Amino acid sequence: MSQLKLQVTKRFAVSIGLLFAIFGLVFQASPALAAGETPAPDNAALSIGGIIKDGDVLLEGVQIAVTGDNFDAAGTTGADGRWSVVVPSKGEYRVTLLIETLPEGASLRDPNKITKTVKIDVVNTVNVLFTLNDTTSTTGGPGDKPAQADTNVFLGRLIAGLILGILLAMAAIGLSLIYGTTALNNFAHGEMVTMGALLAFTLNKLMGIDLLISAVLTMVLVAAFGWLQDAAIWRPLRKRRVGLTQMMIVSIGLSLVIRYVFQIIYGGDTKVLSQGEIWNIAGVPTQAVNVISAGIGIVILLLVAAFLTKTRIGKATRAVADNASLAAATGIDVERIIRIVWVVAGALTGISGVMLGLFLQASWDMGFSILLLMFAAVTLGGLGTAFGAAVGALVVGLFVELSTLVIPSDLKFAGALVVLILVLLVRPQGILGKAQRIG
Repeated sequence: MSQLKLQVTKRFAVSIGLLFAIFGLVFQASPALAAGETPAPDNAALSIGGIIKDGDVLLEGVQIAVTGDNFDAAGTTGADGRWSVVVPSKGEYRVTLLIETLPEGASLRDPNKITKTVKIDVVNTVNVLFTLNDTTSTTGGPGDKPAQADTNVFLGRLIAGLILGILLAMAAIGLSLIYGTTALNNFAHGEMVTMGALLAFTLNKLMGIDLLISAVLTMVLVAAFGWLQDAAIWRPLRKRRVGLTQMMIVSIGLSLVIRYVFQIIYGGDTKVLSQGEIWNIAGVPTQAVNVISAGIGIVILLLVAAFLTKTRIGKATRAVADNASLAAATGIDVERIIRIVWVVAGALTGISGVMLGLFLQASWDMGFSILLLMFAAVTLGGLGTAFGAAVGALVVGLFVELSTLVIPSDLKFAGALVVLILVLLVRPQGILGKAQRIG
């Protein structure tokens, strides 16, 4: 037993060492982070920023003054309502909203908070929030849009929910495939999402590689990490017939290690992956990159469906997920299928991480924050069923965003548990799960 523990410990240490090496190479290769070179101004510089909007209407042309020790500058909101001011050093700054630049009828909710003091210390970027009175949902006042405003709010949440559901579905399918073929609840799956977002930030923002090429490279790298995980940790544990509970605990430990590696390398601040052009979708201002991501996500989901239903490997994957022993008896190489599943799951999770990074922005713990949503999607759709995971992700995405119409947005992720519990009370096997699984 001690020999088993020693071998597992060695393999775990090797895998973590390789993870450090991979990120170290990327980290050192980045021109913005390499020693002796000047950081890229858009991402490594110190900055203060935010977004100004009236209800759900983004305001353009609003000016914000930032003053500090021998420093005085101003920022102006763009078409996406965002503004940013680069500051010379860490310290305290006074941020003032120039109310005379607000559009007619717009006003600050608390006139006494026209100026705010912020401190840049640990993180490089600080966001400042100025809350305006929502003139888009009132009647009889300037800028009044009574019926359209209510419609826009609902449509805005509906569109955001669909986008979130589609992007979440790719990661959830990866998690479901791993569970279906190995019965492993992989708590490190969220870190694969984070890896996708942070690698895309490194390649695109720091190294200046085109976003599309960065997304493809990220997908390949995260797929390789999926292969590495299985080769170094999970396959040896399976060979030793380690119990699923112990393997789940290993995945929790792996999750913690990877998460704090990300924090050490990238810091605790949010990395802005996209702002970009705003499209008007049915009267709702929506970032173009998110709409494009959702479209690409739909294509990827259709390709995954074709892979699982039309190819021999896909059919073998479903057979292993249904009953690994029976699949092995029919001549299917179960270990080979599991290895392929880890690679495919890594690729899907990597591209999902890129797109979720564009949608939510990237941070060292973003994958952990949405891990609950992924598990909820997989459980809701039916454990071990890839198509169920996709359906569950869409339900969770819509519920999370639409729930903000009646509950505080801070509770929207936890609110996903409500729909999960309700569905399982009525249909314990999930939406597309089988009432009874063999094996």
